[in-house]
Amino acid sequence: MPDRAPQPVERQLPTEESRDLLALVRDMIQRDIAPQAAAEEDAGHFPRPVFSLLSESGLLGLPYDAEYGGGDQPYEVYLQVLEELAAARLTVGLGVSVHSLACHALAGYGTKEQRREHLPAMLGGGLLGAYCLSEPASGSDAASLSTKAVRDGDDWIITGTKAWITHGGIADFYTVLARTGGEGARGISAFLVPGDAAGLTAALPEKKMGMKGSPTAQLHFDGVRVADSRRLGEEGQGFAIALSALDSGRLGIAACAIGVAQASLDEALSYATGRQQFGRPIADFQGLRFMLADMATQIEAGRALYLAAARLRDAGRPFSRQAAMAKLFCTDAAMRVTTDAVQVLGGYGYTLDFPVERFMREAKVLQIVEGTNQIQRMVIARHLAGPESR
Repeated sequence: MPDRAPQPVERQLPTEESRDLLALVRDMIQRDIAPQAAAEEDAGHFPRPVFSLLSESGLLGLPYDAEYGGGDQPYEVYLQVLEELAAARLTVGLGVSVHSLACHALAGYGTKEQRREHLPAMLGGGLLGAYCLSEPASGSDAASLSTKAVRDGDDWIITGTKAWITHGGIADFYTVLARTGGEGARGISAFLVPGDAAGLTAALPEKKMGMKGSPTAQLHFDGVRVADSRRLGEEGQGFAIALSALDSGRLGIAACAIGVAQASLDEALSYATGRQQFGRPIADFQGLRFMLADMATQIEAGRALYLAAARLRDAGRPFSRQAAMAKLFCTDAAMRVTTDAVQVLGGYGYTLDFPVERFMREAKVLQIVEGTNQIQRMVIARHLAGPESR
């Protein structure tokens, strides 16, 4: 059996424009992202020039209005772009997803004046964003966050610490959730904080098992002064804004997970059809053929699930349950597929000479971010059976 080179994913895209967009993304990946991915991840290097290029090309604002510099693309298309980027390098795909998440509050809840003032630079002006919800003692229980914003005339003074912030310390702006009222979800508001605000500092980046090129850091707000004109939405609306953003963000994570899984399958297939043992390619052996078939099936199922949720979102219909299902299934599938890819490569899969070990390490974090998969199961169960009895 000859070597079988992996073929590009056959995608169902709604317009000729979206097909051209995917072609542009694939060209950019081959030229500017994939060749450096392994070396830069190993060195822990964040590819800021790539994000500048993505911004110049209109790829950081794909799901947002063209009026403010966005791409006016449906989520169905945006997520497939994310998948392609994540397959090339998760630091880039996840980074685009986080940036989009950071833009969500302003785009969806900001006033016309706020959108006009800030969105063009955020969507296509070279800026990079981050999203600040989690805290050292407030992760899955996000409504218990303790970072405070206290009114001072026409300003707010923000004090507290945020944790696990992707792009922490390098972002140009942060969407920050802080407590402006009493306890619980109704006491939280959202703010747009400049990255160079006085009193805002970042800790050293976390030392992670994967995604070493993407900085994740705590942020310390030591009396950071923010004008009331940078409050997004109404006072006390912040938690609802955060949940809305997370529904969309979970679809981004699902797409990234399928990208990593697809890259792993491609690598496993290329290796299995080229590696000879007992006088024939190891892809001839039924045990491996069944593994490859299962890997491909999980990827196709995950892709169909996240796209179904995206089409609900594009149609303006509720999609929270489907987003949780997509995030849950796709990230669990990515963990299984990447682990199997290492197994297909055998000893070579455990070395740095092949990328599947990196894919496996990266897949793990996708089961954790944007709400752990245990939280996703809680969300799904609530949709099915109602809230838990107290």
